[in-house]
Formats: sequence, structure tokens, C-alpha cells
Amino acid sequence: MSPFLRSRRIEIILSALLCLMVFEFHAKSGATSFDNAARARRHTLTGNIQIHRDFHSTFLPTARDISVYLPPGYDNDKSRKYPVLYMQDGQNIFDEATSFFAGKEGHWDEVSEKLIAQHAIEPLIIVGVSSSGLARVNEFTPPAAGPRQGGQADRYGRMLVEEIKPFIDSHYRTMTQRSQTSLGGVSLGGLATLYLGLKYKEVFGQLAITSPAAFWDDAMILRYVRSLPAKTNQRIYLSVGTAEPADFLNSTRNLRQILIRKGWKEGSDFGYVEVEGAQHGPDNRSIRVDHALRFLSPVSNKPSTKARGA
Repeated sequence: MSPFLRSRRIEIILSALLCLMVFEFHAKSGATSFDNAARARRHTLTGNIQIHRDFHSTFLPTARDISVYLPPGYDNDKSRKYPVLYMQDGQNIFDEATSFFAGKEGHWDEVSEKLIAQHAIEPLIIVGVSSSGLARVNEFTPPAAGPRQGGQADRYGRMLVEEIKPFIDSHYRTMTQRSQTSLGGVSLGGLATLYLGLKYKEVFGQLAITSPAAFWDDAMILRYVRSLPAKTNQRIYLSVGTAEPADFLNSTRNLRQILIRKGWKEGSDFGYVEVEGAQHGPDNRSIRVDHALRFLSPVSNKPSTKARGA
């Protein structure tokens, strides 16, 4: 066999291995991105949600939808600005009809509406950035050696910071300070959130990480956090369910310990929730959505202007 044919054969084998790994990971995480029946499902959007179709990036080839949840009262006070939470896998967080988990969604809209109405959290804008099918694994993972080579998380991060955030800030009344800008994600989206959140610490002041795939690439994210020269000035929320696959549960527990050793303090700038019996799926995460929102957007204890004048 000629050297050229031998090289091509190796390339084909590596590509096949990568495809198999993608399908294996989607099966392990419960994601069914390939479910064509999604189009026939009912919509379950709650509240004021704006959809921006086919957002194009100069950094990644796939266009994607962006869903924007606006809190109650957004249209009433035109001078008020709001903190923003950017979420990965935006098709999953509001709507069963678009979620790649068959008939299940994250309920970030319903939980936000409830907590805001109860004055349990400050109103916020939630931006759902849709992932792109099979390209999701590539977009959410940092470059790695071997068959996993070619992770495009750095390019995905540039899309978030250089294109999507400016778009949102120009179209909506947002608080643009890092302390008012959060990044969140689940599973591989949680891995991307931690990696990119730490990389862009001057942009994202808070991170919400649910059931992260912290075991990816021999737990590279654990080594990444451990190698930080110092703790960053960021607040981090981390959660996992005890009935999730062992890879998710054990690596999340390890991540918790590493963050604590690095200097984050539970009850202060670090929140950790481990839900007994919860599995790796949207219907098992609603309680953690509640906890995450309370951590990210706590009610201000400052007295109102009227109270101060009383």
C-alpha cells in the first residue's frame, strides 16, 4: 500500500472513531439531537420570549437560533436595565418543541416567572444559544490530542463574546458589567461554560454549571482548574444528581473539591447542590434551576428610595 493510501486510511479510521464517540456521548448523556419528531411537538414557551432565527457567525459555520426570555415588566419601564444569563443548548431550556430531549425542557422560563412573581429573585434576561446537532460535541470541547482532536470551544467562545453578547446588548436593555453577566450550561454545555467562563473572566462574573461532562478528555477541565495561577473573582454554582452516570457524578464531586482547594467558599462565592436520586435529564433539573437562579440573581437587600426617605 502506498504511503498516500495508508495516510488516507488512517484519516478515515480516525473520522469513524470520532463519529462513534459523538454518538456514544449523546447516548450516555441522554441527548437525542437526531430526533426528527421534534417538529411535531407542542410549544411550551412561557412569558415574553423573543426568537432570533439563523444567527450567523464568522467563527463557526452553522447558523443557530437565539431565544431571549424577557422578565415580567420589561416593556413597562423603558429606563430599567437587567442582568443577563447566557445559556448553552438554548433549544432545551424553554421549549419542548425544540428540545433534543424528546418531550422535555429545562423550565427556565416557568421557574423564572414564578420566582420573579414571588420576589424571590431579581428580574433577569435569559439568552438561550442553540447548539448545532452533531457539531455540538466539537463546539463545546477544547482542543485535545488523539481522536478527539479538533475541539472548537475557543471559536465558540469568540462567537459568544465578540458576536452574540454585542448583539444582545444592542437589542435589549442589559447591564453590561461583568458582575451582571452570567454564563450557564448543562453536560457538555457545563464543560464549555467552565472552560470559557474562566477564559473570559473579565466578561462573565458568574457561572452556572449543571451536571458537567468534567470527565471529558481524561478530565482535562479538572487539570485546567487546578493549573489556575490563582482563584478568579467569579461566583460559581455547581450541581449534579446522585443517579446520574458515574462519570458525571464522580467528576463533578472532584471538581467541587478542586474549586474549594483553589479558594472558592461554599455559602459565599460558591454554591453546590447534589440532588438525591436525580438523573441526567431536563425533568430532573427543575429544582436545580430554582437553586441556580436564586444563586445568580438574589434579591437585593438595599432598601428602596421610598423607604430611605421615610
